[in-house]
Amino acid sequence: MKSHRPTIERNIGGNIEPNSGRRAALILALSAAVFAAGCGLTRPALVKQTYLLDPKLPAPATKMQAGTLRMGTVNVAAPFRGRSFVVRDSEFMFASDFYHEFFVAPGVMIADVTAQALVRGKVFTVVTRPGVVVDADWVLDGFVGALHADARDAAKPAAVLEITYFLSRDDGGASAPVWTRAYAKRIAFATSNTDAYVTALNAALSDILAELARDLTAAELPAR
Repeated sequence: MKSHRPTIERNIGGNIEPNSGRRAALILALSAAVFAAGCGLTRPALVKQTYLLDPKLPAPATKMQAGTLRMGTVNVAAPFRGRSFVVRDSEFMFASDFYHEFFVAPGVMIADVTAQALVRGKVFTVVTRPGVVVDADWVLDGFVGALHADARDAAKPAAVLEITYFLSRDDGGASAPVWTRAYAKRIAFATSNTDAYVTALNAALSDILAELARDLTAAELPAR
């Protein structure tokens, strides 16, 4: 039995459309089915490829904020919340890639690497990882508004990542954030394959974490 790739794509309404040339080639490169060899009545096994985000962490800052920080929760917008990769095919059309996915949910990964970045950057006296229950001066939460491969122009595919961070007093949500900042990155990649997309996504996250560390270090925070 020979391996094969699908030759159709679906819109969000579920209708089947003809393959649309170079743009469709990128969609298929990012979301093609990979089949193991099989024969007879044996059904081919579906093979998924899994990825972890592994951004470059920022260098230690020259100034450190006094006090302790607890890394809170990073929520993700509903279209990008799952582990499957998401590809944007047109202005209103997104496709979920069943065969390529994150090893763990993206919100969990981004929260953890954010904490790692702040530890590495020495932004606060103490930074605790997500899930660690401690009394801290501050808590940092986040919201991911976009996390996808933009394939609207197949000649110029790009990884898109948007994150907003919120710094609040660690008082159980009783007070409003004292600091917030939104970051948006779009990193192009030349080769239409999944590894190139993940590399670009890591570059986007690396840039965001470097800017976050720099901005938090420079922030004029109120007295605790």
